[in-house]
Amino acid sequence: MSQGVPVQQQRQITDEQFHDATLIWNYHQMGHEVRPCSAAIGLGSHDLGVATTAADLYRAGLFPVLVFSGGNSPTTRARFPRGEAVHYRDHALALSVPDEAILVESKAANTGQNITLSRELLSEAGVKVESLLLISKPYMERRSYATCRKLWPEVDVVCASEPLELDDYIKSIGDEKLVVDMLVGDLQRVIEYPKLDFAVAQDVPGDVYDAYERLLGAGFDSRLINS
Repeated sequence: MSQGVPVQQQRQITDEQFHDATLIWNYHQMGHEVRPCSAAIGLGSHDLGVATTAADLYRAGLFPVLVFSGGNSPTTRARFPRGEAVHYRDHALALSVPDEAILVESKAANTGQNITLSRELLSEAGVKVESLLLISKPYMERRSYATCRKLWPEVDVVCASEPLELDDYIKSIGDEKLVVDMLVGDLQRVIEYPKLDFAVAQDVPGDVYDAYERLLGAGFDSRLINS
């Protein structure tokens, strides 16, 4: 029992389901090598690790300006009552990111709005963006990449997230079932959003798709579109 996680939280899913979830977890991450970019966007969510990673990358000198984007959602309102982006900013300031390096976009309610509203904010601030570092939750890298390629195709996109393995992420959330539901839900969006013109299409390897279908069949479906 590591890091004080109760046994029942480690045993909600079978070894086979954990293997399938790991395939999907690895697929969601783009594997980009981070490099200096014109600007960065920290995509709002329930996960304060996004802001921590953004602060780390800023201090490493990878970008001069950082947009935190995100308002509220039913899943973040209690955790971040003043809005995701505002709380992310506070966290980054506490980690020694200077206030003048941070722009706050506090209206976005989805990933598409994260991209479009942040783009507008950067333009208004006079920031010329040729390359963009997108910082998200680990399992949201691919969807945020596909969304940005659709909505901002001329920019060079690099994805980054907190460097965690799936078991460590589960421990940070404390609920295996919920995490697997989120992995499955994001993969559904990677598959379905291009049909809705929300994102560019991404190839889904056969073993990843098979894992997705097995987990769907096993009831990991609370985070599906319209569920």
